[in-house]
Amino acid sequence: MTRAERAAHIDRRLEELYPNPAIPLEHRDAYTLMVAVLLSAQCTDKRVNLTTPQLFALADTPEAMLNLSVDEINRIVRPCGLAPRKAQAIHALSALLVAKHGGKVPRSFEALEELPGIGHKSASVVMTQAFGVPSFPVDTHIHRLAQRWKLTNGRSVAQTEADLKKLFPRERWNPLHLRIIYYGREHCTAWGCDGTKCLICRELFPNRKTPVKTRKA
Repeated sequence: MTRAERAAHIDRRLEELYPNPAIPLEHRDAYTLMVAVLLSAQCTDKRVNLTTPQLFALADTPEAMLNLSVDEINRIVRPCGLAPRKAQAIHALSALLVAKHGGKVPRSFEALEELPGIGHKSASVVMTQAFGVPSFPVDTHIHRLAQRWKLTNGRSVAQTEADLKKLFPRERWNPLHLRIIYYGREHCTAWGCDGTKCLICRELFPNRKTPVKTRKA
């Protein structure tokens, strides 16, 4: 198969497996999604979903979050890891949203990436999952699978994102990035598959015998 043929096969197969992929982080709106995305750095979505109900019961808007101290936020989000830094970022971005954006989450990559704790990947998640803007956030699962499937060389997350955007139609990006994540968690895992064992790896590379070494995100 050519790279384009592999991409088309992957797209078809993943749609069969995950016809309606759900957003894994529980949220109420763009603001609560953004906070959840921030907390998910180096933390599982499951842990974030166990933590955010307590936080959002106290504050689910930027204005309400500013009524909490950084220490109060820190105590709640501690199970997510990197809590002091995340708590400070949540408080600081809430203040900036109120001061600069009228308490609303901005709908542009540039404005989102100016917020504390929100990098390009986090901004991409908010844009695609909150506002429906075609984006292709690349997490560790997508970065790993794109290499195993020879869709990119894995030189960097930015390169992986650029390569995938070239291979897949823009209107497919939003559901497809979720489908790849779910497949990476459930089938082509970091330890359960080495590029030769899962269904899609076997379909794409039936003669592959040597495990694939991948670069980390």
